[in-house]
Amino acid sequence: MTVVLYIVGIILFLIGISISIALHELGHLTPAKRFGVKVTHYMVGFGPTLFSFRRGETEYGIKAFPLGGFIAMPGMYPPEEATKSRLEGAGATVAGGPARSAEQPEGPGAAVDGGVTGTGGHLGEGAVRDDAAPLRRNRKKRKGRLFEDTMADAREFSNQEIEPGEEHRTFYALSVPKRLVVMFSGPFVNLVLGILIMGISLLGIGVTTPTTTVQTVVECAVPASEAQQRPASEQNTCRDDDQLTPAWEAGIEPGDEITAIAGVETKDWDQLSSVIKEHAGERVDVDFVRDGESQTVTVPIIATERPKVDDSGQALMNPDGTPQTETQGFFGVGPVFERDSLPLGEFPGAVWDQVSGVFHAIATLPVKLVDIGEVAVGSKDRDAEGLVGMVGVGRIAGEIVSTDKIDVMDKAQMGLGMLGSLNIFLFAFNMIPLLPLDGGHIAVGLYEGARRRINRWRGRGLVGPFDTAKLLPLTYVCIGLMLCMTALLIYVDLVKPITLDAIFNSGG
Repeated sequence: MTVVLYIVGIILFLIGISISIALHELGHLTPAKRFGVKVTHYMVGFGPTLFSFRRGETEYGIKAFPLGGFIAMPGMYPPEEATKSRLEGAGATVAGGPARSAEQPEGPGAAVDGGVTGTGGHLGEGAVRDDAAPLRRNRKKRKGRLFEDTMADAREFSNQEIEPGEEHRTFYALSVPKRLVVMFSGPFVNLVLGILIMGISLLGIGVTTPTTTVQTVVECAVPASEAQQRPASEQNTCRDDDQLTPAWEAGIEPGDEITAIAGVETKDWDQLSSVIKEHAGERVDVDFVRDGESQTVTVPIIATERPKVDDSGQALMNPDGTPQTETQGFFGVGPVFERDSLPLGEFPGAVWDQVSGVFHAIATLPVKLVDIGEVAVGSKDRDAEGLVGMVGVGRIAGEIVSTDKIDVMDKAQMGLGMLGSLNIFLFAFNMIPLLPLDGGHIAVGLYEGARRRINRWRGRGLVGPFDTAKLLPLTYVCIGLMLCMTALLIYVDLVKPITLDAIFNSGG
């Protein structure tokens, strides 16, 4: 049964990511069709086509590998003649008569390949003959020709489905603002979807919060520096000479509700913990309710050494790898957790934390990839809060569904959390201003809009679209890097996977 549930978890993950990708591409498709662009294909996934149908001029389909998707719009690489077009400004004239192509020299002394010829094309007086020059020029031409052929092939492939008279229905024929809308709408859909999923999780299902009702009572208090030196078998046991906790000695029991400490009313767990920490080494009154009856005990709050944590609850470490500690008051109880809806006023802050966290993770991606590389080739342990590929996320989804350590609501919330984070990641990653990502097309559109505005200010007329085919080398480099990153993550996810237990132990 566990294996079946594991497979169900992976299938649910694949369905979730496929829907996210489908909606992303729908975000591109809808404004493109609204603006009259000819869209020939709408595909979810890559590889062989499993299923497709045609409606109008667009083929809709699902491919074998649900790790991406695309819509095909003619004119993503404008024809060369379109990029060289120019409309002169009002009153502009061409000096010297009709415009003449720079490739058509005329008359004695006209420039040819950067040199100057005399009448009849002979070498001018004082010119020096370089017998190696033709060979060098041929090498440059061969290299340049290869690049030009690649650009020409890209332009031809991009425009092959444009019928005569449909040039106005190409992507490059759109105005810059419309192109920006088409390219931004896909990532924007993922952002909205991620926020909606977070809303369902945090506002609908709610979050588990600690209460002032006691769940567990700790028997003994062991300083953190001493506890880490004990063997694993003694981590959850007390020695005879260990100091008993105030809660244990006072007879506090699970189910007791602590209402006040040192005369301070404790409305929530954070307030209760704060009061205990502030009264280290002091004797205080503890008010609590048991079976509907109010009781009071006077106890000494232990001053003990505890791990030091940051605002997010993560342990702070010393340079030598040992945990930082500080002296705090210790009472010795653990809280009952209850699920409650996140206050609506706190939801925007939760969204901001999620989005900014994803952008920070992407900004530090090179460093994280170096860490993953060290894990792959060495004995370094995998960071439970580090990068995870699609294979790793799928495995975690399978563990979430198949485990019996968490209840159904927690499973649903963890699954929604993963899907919401994935959508926000798709938004942030696609906004990177590099082709072939959506952010790269947005950057090209912004550059083209700025270039046109500058040309208008200078009275040079309206220039044609930017030749995106010139960015193909950079595009190929980006694709290669993304493929290498994907392969590395797949390998590490298979060989040294992150498990659900590791995530729980890390506090994630």
